[in-house]
Amino acid sequence: MNTDEARALAEGNPLSFLRVSRAEIELPASTDPHSEEVYQRAAQNFAALRQSALVVEDAASLYLYRLRMGGHEQTGVAGCYSLDEYDRDVIKKHERTRRDKEDDRTRHMLAVGAQTGPVFLTYRARPEIDRIVAEAIKAEPIVDFEAADAVRHTIWRLNDGDRDALIEAVERIPALYIADGHHRAASAARARTELRERSLAALAETSGRPGTSPGAEASTFLAVAFPDNQVQILPYNRVVTDLGGMTPGAFLEEVRRRFELVAGPAGPARKGEFAMYVQGSWYALRSHAARHDAATTAALDVSVLQDELLAPVLKIEDVRTDPRIEFVGGARGTGALEQLVDSGRAAVAFSLYPVDVDDLMAVSDAGAIMPPKSTWFEPKLRDGLLIHLI
Repeated sequence: MNTDEARALAEGNPLSFLRVSRAEIELPASTDPHSEEVYQRAAQNFAALRQSALVVEDAASLYLYRLRMGGHEQTGVAGCYSLDEYDRDVIKKHERTRRDKEDDRTRHMLAVGAQTGPVFLTYRARPEIDRIVAEAIKAEPIVDFEAADAVRHTIWRLNDGDRDALIEAVERIPALYIADGHHRAASAARARTELRERSLAALAETSGRPGTSPGAEASTFLAVAFPDNQVQILPYNRVVTDLGGMTPGAFLEEVRRRFELVAGPAGPARKGEFAMYVQGSWYALRSHAARHDAATTAALDVSVLQDELLAPVLKIEDVRTDPRIEFVGGARGTGALEQLVDSGRAAVAFSLYPVDVDDLMAVSDAGAIMPPKSTWFEPKLRDGLLIHLI
């Protein structure tokens, strides 16, 4: 969400966690959201919430966090995961991070002294973990509410027996995968490094006297790990503002040269198909280019669309920097795509088939990088429900 949306959501609610995660909403509209003033306001608001609304556990705990959206449900293990294993790629990545976004979140963590938003992890499902989770959620939850977007959030704190059994079971997982939250994980690693440097400087100033090492908890990062057979990935759709100087007829002819093009539904039925909306009509597309023997990332639908249509036809070479392309999360449905085109805000829209979790894991295992804007995970975790002090 942008600053205006955050300000509107937090209006009239002094306990809104947006006052910590988007503290610029309390400052004049002209305020740079990356100014020191914003981070200091976030720290002040977090301190106030700790006094008025937050519970600080008196012992180390693990939690189960269930998300329920419509008929979909997923339950993950919430706790602190090792940054050393993140460094060693036991916790695997599939996305490059942007330095400016890392800078922002790292400064926020250091200012408030906490990780306030969990990373979304996944792993190949294991029956022994499923059994522990199924038994543990029979207990009374400590958090249970339905948010304004109709997603229900439920959290259980594990008792000592379940916690120890779950830790032992999780230790046998060969790899974890970052599904969503690469910038949060990278920023946690950077915050750890900075706190270690501060610790060394403090020890030097005090001649090594004990009790002067800050940030002992910064060696881990807050995350929730869900089994892969429960994770839901929705398509990450695209709209383009213009047809690159072509008439609609010329554009359709150019697309027809590269794809099988017929009138079709608003969403693709399977991998390798696309749906395109232009001039009030939906078309089904299938590429003429064979991709069966292509490298993993090149065979993904987002890569095919980019390589066979967006780049050669619409001249969009870099989707991360070209202002002519925008991305629409699958949770908004194809109606949002139609609205953008029909209103004139876009000239053409593309509805994609969602990426599989298996695709994401295969790319991560190969040490490769997913194409930009490939995955949209839904439902999403909420900031502020679980917080890790560093």
